[in-house]
Amino acid sequence: MAFELPKLPYAYDALEPHIDARTMEIHHTKHHQGYTNNLNNAIAGTALEGKSIEAILGDLDMNNMAVRNNGGGFYNHCLFWDVMNPEGKGYLSGELKDAIIAEFGSVEAFKDAFAKAAATRFGSGWAWLCVHKGGKVEICSTPNQDNPLMPGVSCGGFPILAIDVWEHAYYLHYQNRRPDYINAFFNVINWNHVEKLYAENK
Repeated sequence: MAFELPKLPYAYDALEPHIDARTMEIHHTKHHQGYTNNLNNAIAGTALEGKSIEAILGDLDMNNMAVRNNGGGFYNHCLFWDVMNPEGKGYLSGELKDAIIAEFGSVEAFKDAFAKAAATRFGSGWAWLCVHKGGKVEICSTPNQDNPLMPGVSCGGFPILAIDVWEHAYYLHYQNRRPDYINAFFNVINWNHVEKLYAENK
């Protein structure tokens, strides 16, 4: 069964004014579709065909750049769409909030640390909030389309929140103002989904 581009759970303009509709449409239909197509081509006829994306990335040969780049691009964007929603739906609470405060001291300190990880990622990449078994949370960042599921990459926990800091994620609206885009991202986080991922993987 080939991987398919997931449908967005909201309209392209649903995240405005924080993330513009044109960026969302291009990002989803061009970039994510491209990673999906290239991943399917890379695994066709190999032992990876038919495996889940989590299984593929968790046991990845990091020298297989076609699967590393496109498998990462496929997974990362699937998570990215799911951890966002129109403003006002869901707020940080419960065990995840407690874990964040325990690790970072406050929600604001967490936001500062996450924003710094995203803003200081040189070139293209991602920033992550990950959960480790036992419930401890950690922030990290990765280059290109690498992610924490891959062997030996950064946090090593399970990713529950991600922000894409490739220029295609924000340049039409924010140009080179990456910090403005990062700050806007906090307005559209789907904390209900992030909390669900935390509960399932702690």
